[in-house]
Amino acid sequence: MIEPRHSPLLPRRKFFIRMGWHLATGLCLIAISLAIGMSGYAWFEKMRWIDAFVNASMILSGMGPVGELHTAGGKIFAGCYALYSGLALITIVGIIFTPIAHRLFHKFQLDDEPKKGA
Repeated sequence: MIEPRHSPLLPRRKFFIRMGWHLATGLCLIAISLAIGMSGYAWFEKMRWIDAFVNASMILSGMGPVGELHTAGGKIFAGCYALYSGLALITIVGIIFTPIAHRLFHKFQLDDEPKKGA
């Protein structure tokens, strides 16, 4: 999927298409993670969906929970979801920014290669 070391830099149009795919993948992972969190809060804590959304999105973004947890199951779920969310956040950011980092490294590597005939 990513061009090898000695190939030319990807044209901008194809690069933006690649960026779109990575962004779409990241957004899908965010939506799935948010749905898991909302379902867990609604199931274990019997929260309304809007309150479950707020809590899940705050934990997923790294901010922390908003509402107080009342059940043991809800507290265990919140702890596991917080651990998952930390890893998910790092992974999703990596997926989204991989094409940009690769393009920069690829461009710098092409600039450093000696020119033929020189």
